[in-house]
Amino acid sequence: MRVHCLIIDMQNDFCTPQGTLFVAGADKDAVRLSKMMARVKDRIDDYHVTLDTHHFYDVAHPAFWVDSKGNHPNPFTLISHEDVKNGVWKPTNPSENQRMLTYTETLKNNNRYLLCIWPVHCLIGSSGHNVVDPVAEQLLEWEKQIAMVDYVTKGSNYLTEHYSAVCADCPDATDASTQLNTKLIETLQSADVVALAGEAKSHCCRFTITDICNEFGEENIKKMYLLEDAMSSVTGFEKQGEDFVNEMVVRGMNITTTDKFLK
Repeated sequence: MRVHCLIIDMQNDFCTPQGTLFVAGADKDAVRLSKMMARVKDRIDDYHVTLDTHHFYDVAHPAFWVDSKGNHPNPFTLISHEDVKNGVWKPTNPSENQRMLTYTETLKNNNRYLLCIWPVHCLIGSSGHNVVDPVAEQLLEWEKQIAMVDYVTKGSNYLTEHYSAVCADCPDATDASTQLNTKLIETLQSADVVALAGEAKSHCCRFTITDICNEFGEENIKKMYLLEDAMSSVTGFEKQGEDFVNEMVVRGMNITTTDKFLK
C-alpha cells in the first residue's frame, strides 16, 4: 500500500504567532502533525509539501494598489471588479490597469474569493517562507532515512492569486507555473492512501484539495484522508472552512485526526 502525505503551506508566516499572516491554531496543528509524522515515519512513501511563494509587489499585497490619493490599501481590504472599474482602487503601475479589470472580472465569475489584500507574507528568501520548525524537523528526519521530499512552490507570479497549489486562480497562458499541475495530481493518483494537512482550511487547503478532487474523479476521492486537527481557518472565514469539509464528506473523503491516521 503506497501512502502519500500532502502538506499545504505549513510555513512560518502562517504557523507561528510572530508570522505576518498567523492562522489561529496553526501552531498547534503543526505540533500535532509532527507527532504523527514521527509515529508513522517508515510507513509514508512520499511527502509533497507546498510553499506559498511571493514577491513584495504582488496583486494581493498593499504595494500593488493605490486609491485616488495615492494611499495603499490596508490588509484585509477587499477589492471588487466594480472598485477597479470605478477607480476606487487602481494598480500602482498604470500599465496594468486593463489587465486588472480583466483579472477582477474573472475572479467575480469563477467562484473564487474576491481579491483580498493580505499582509505581506511568505516572501521569497525570508524566514516567513520556511516550513515551520516541528514539521521541517520531521521532514528532514524522513529524508535522511526514506527518500527526497517533493517541494512544490506556488504564487511567485505576482499578477494572480494562487491559493490552490495545483492551479492559479486566473492561470496565465504565458506562465506554466500558473497552469494545472498535472504532475502532482498524477503522482497523488498513483497512491493508495493520501493524507491531507496544512493551512489554511478556508483558503489554500480548500482550493488545493477541491481542485485535486475535481481532477481525480469521485472514486479516487475515497482514498483521501483529511487530518481535521492539522488544519485551521483564517479568522472570519471559519464557515467557509467548515463548508469545504462538509462538501468533501459528501463527495466521499475520509475525515480523521493525526492520532488515528494509520493507527
